[in-house]
Amino acid sequence: MMVRLTPNGYLKIAQADSFTVNYTGAEANVLVSLSRFGMDTQLVTMLPQNDIADAAIAKMRQYRVGVDRIVRGGNRMGLYYLERGASQRPSKIVYDRRYSALSKAVRADFDWDCAFAGADWLHFSGITAGISEHMADVCEDACHAAHTRGMVVSCDLNYRKAIWSSERATAVMTKLAPHVDVLVGNEEDAERCLGISPENTSVVDGKLDYSSYADLARTITEGFGIKTVAFTLRSSISASDNKWAAMLFQDGVAHYSKEYLIHLVDRVGGGDSFSAGLIYALSQKFPPQKTIEFAVAASCLKQTIEMDFNLSSVEDVLRLMDGDGSGRVQR
Repeated sequence: MMVRLTPNGYLKIAQADSFTVNYTGAEANVLVSLSRFGMDTQLVTMLPQNDIADAAIAKMRQYRVGVDRIVRGGNRMGLYYLERGASQRPSKIVYDRRYSALSKAVRADFDWDCAFAGADWLHFSGITAGISEHMADVCEDACHAAHTRGMVVSCDLNYRKAIWSSERATAVMTKLAPHVDVLVGNEEDAERCLGISPENTSVVDGKLDYSSYADLARTITEGFGIKTVAFTLRSSISASDNKWAAMLFQDGVAHYSKEYLIHLVDRVGGGDSFSAGLIYALSQKFPPQKTIEFAVAASCLKQTIEMDFNLSSVEDVLRLMDGDGSGRVQR
């Protein structure tokens, strides 16, 4: 978990004399969304023994995320500063996460028998695997322990160049990928973490060749033995407006969602809310097309909500899936 600090409105960091505080993190974002969907969740991480971490834990409790399996240790939580972009000015993130508690954790800090008691699904991100060499080992231990217990393992590749190089990411994630049942990512994640990229695609130009994503997913499923692959498909018109869709690849068949035009309120956490929507739909055994429609609608709604959490309900998502995207006041 991290502390998020955001200047008010669309102020640049250089203009800010105060910041809004939130507590967040890739896996925490997923768990909050799943909790809002009515699922039981537990956050497994390491946080220091101080008031800041206590506030982060309180935030998780507020959204009914289980916190009794959090390990306390280390000296600090990482920070990130978000400067919101608008129109042609991109958003900007500045990280201050070196020496965070989890980055100093080692294998012996985690008891997987305790952590996985009663659990049937493990979700982790490439961010967690990438913050230290030890955490790559911890993620591998977690995957082994989960599969020993018959749990489903999902992973969002979530490549961050501020954390590690593409070479290091590929070395670690290609080792972890064979332990994953459900893989989530986008075109950059696949290239930077697995060394595979789609053809005829440029995210800068907003040009996406959907058919190439099916070929990319097929290569991944065959190469790593992964059962389910899902890609988000974002076309960036500007920092304020994006087109948003996704693809699910199962049993050799690609299923594409409808495309949404989103006027962004806060896009951070969009991928995490997609992972949560996918996990929920798969756990409910929705058919493939409904699964991908649910995941992309959930993540569409999140990007209209301030901060990193998707606070939409299942009913909210189903309403959008059914075509009610007018934004009319609900009375």
